[in-house]
Amino acid sequence: MAVTGSLPKVRASELVGRGWLNTGGRDVTLADLRGKIVVLDFWTFCCINCLHVLDELRELEARHRDVLVIIGVHSPKFAHEADPVALAAAVERYEVHHPVLDDPELITWSAYTARAWPTLVVIDPQGYIVAQMAGEGHAHNLSILVADLTREHEAKGTLHRGDGPYVAPEPTSGTLRFPAKAIVLPGGTFLVADAGHHGLAELAPDGETLVRRIGSGERGLADGGPAQARFSEPNGLCLVPDALRATVGFDVLVADTVNHALRGVRLADGHVTTVAGTGEQYMVGGVDNGDDGDLAGDPHAVRLSSPWDVVWSPAAGAFVVAMAGNHTLWAFDPVGGSLRRLAGTMNEGLQDGPAASAWFAQTSGLAVDAGGRVWLADSEVSALRYLDLAPVPDDGGITTVGTVGTAVGAGLYDFGFRDGPADQALLQHPLGVAVLPDGSVVVADTYNGAIRRYAPGADGHPGQVTTLARDLAEPSGVVVLPSPEAGGVELVVVESAAHRLTRIRLPKDVAGEILDAGAHRTRRPVTDVGPGPLRLEVVFTPATGQKYDDRYGASTRLQVSATPPELLLSGAGDGVDLVRDLVLNPAAGDGVLHITAHAASCDADPAIEYPACHLNAQDWGVPVKVTVGAPTTLTLPLLG
Repeated sequence: MAVTGSLPKVRASELVGRGWLNTGGRDVTLADLRGKIVVLDFWTFCCINCLHVLDELRELEARHRDVLVIIGVHSPKFAHEADPVALAAAVERYEVHHPVLDDPELITWSAYTARAWPTLVVIDPQGYIVAQMAGEGHAHNLSILVADLTREHEAKGTLHRGDGPYVAPEPTSGTLRFPAKAIVLPGGTFLVADAGHHGLAELAPDGETLVRRIGSGERGLADGGPAQARFSEPNGLCLVPDALRATVGFDVLVADTVNHALRGVRLADGHVTTVAGTGEQYMVGGVDNGDDGDLAGDPHAVRLSSPWDVVWSPAAGAFVVAMAGNHTLWAFDPVGGSLRRLAGTMNEGLQDGPAASAWFAQTSGLAVDAGGRVWLADSEVSALRYLDLAPVPDDGGITTVGTVGTAVGAGLYDFGFRDGPADQALLQHPLGVAVLPDGSVVVADTYNGAIRRYAPGADGHPGQVTTLARDLAEPSGVVVLPSPEAGGVELVVVESAAHRLTRIRLPKDVAGEILDAGAHRTRRPVTDVGPGPLRLEVVFTPATGQKYDDRYGASTRLQVSATPPELLLSGAGDGVDLVRDLVLNPAAGDGVLHITAHAASCDADPAIEYPACHLNAQDWGVPVKVTVGAPTTLTLPLLG
């Protein structure tokens, strides 16, 4: 069962925040937008789903620019994202070409009852809210709705065509633009994933002088020589082992994030080839993803979801891929021609244990130590985690199985800047990780602007976290080099928001300092709910000309859990109905309801032999407080 129909039609609330970007310095009011179709995009720049939506909106924005105004409402999750300088950099980094309201206190977020990143709200030319939707995958439905509203209000005379309030910022230039990761090539030069320039940059050993570029600099997906190839915000890089280069035909593997692809680069001539991915995003729960994404065959036939980093794992005999877009780790074997999920359920969170049942959250940075352990910067849970792999016999063959653990990190909403025992230490949205010669691990603690060090403990001790450097501009990758000083180490840090590589020399007996800048917890408006029975309703209405897609079974799916688990006396688990009767524990006080919903729809015209189908999906983490007399229904709009 699903809840369908329209949400109540109400006037849109005024847009209130700290200030505006991309407007030439002026504020924008709803009165300024009268006569336009307006889409409010509630986002936060740490969120991979929000970045997916930015990409989904680009074509719609370009196609309807004379009648449609998209307004980004930036409502931050992490403390760093509330920094106006960091927000301005993110707007530039992700090429946001519409006005953005800075909403650090979540005033406009609360006024529109947003409960998830991302949330989209559609306002008609007369200032009424006509739709609200959460999650990604709504581009097609939005396109239909914008076309319908254009016809309706043009006929009524309430549509005003012309330019919107967007004012393009002054362009910037430099050798690097928001670099993401770097590696050292055999000749001592650096290869940098130059994400903001949609390409790769080879720099001389000084880390500054440009040797060559690989990629045209235009966003896109195209193979060919260095001047013809195109990338889209590449992030991760990994050298192919020497013994495999002649076999696979490329020297460097690239995680081409926004293209949802892996690319191979031949260093001799800079030629680029797509070696995995279709260029289309894998949508969790989609009906056309192959065997739920576990296809072990031609890697070109498998859809990926924002691969963020890659590393060679001898234990896996394959490249490990941090698949940020669906919170998993995958194994890519270019010799055997396979690509398969290695760890993670695609649920977002922090859960250790067997690799197949572990939960990750925006897997982002990878490194392998001398013992074969895969270290992971798991950004949305602000954690340093690891994957141990072991071969086991399987029907006459060998299968690699893994176990996931956490060295540092507490969960989706807990972060901070705290050194000391690892089980009490805190990070803030780390994106990079590397291994030092002594076996300790350095973390690019991105939103804290710091380089942190984790020294594993012995005899059951949790280990120790210290700070090696701070006051960096969003460090996102680290390269470890021998230092000119005997026994020392040099770190080359990819300082993404400063558009440069920065060198840090460490002494032989590096330890770092212990700092404590406090703990934080993501704060969002809490929803009061009554104790006992609670009716959960996820609203989904297929767009005009669409119907539920039930050709392959149930077209909807709902998963519910809680933190702490005892918050829910009943109603947890998986099901196909978008309506669920929960029972809340009166003694629980407060907690978070974790809700994941999927709904598939397709063209309803029976004359179309192969109808286009679309998946809408969203994860909610709804903070709730059990309060006597509070509402006993919780309504969440997936599309309403």
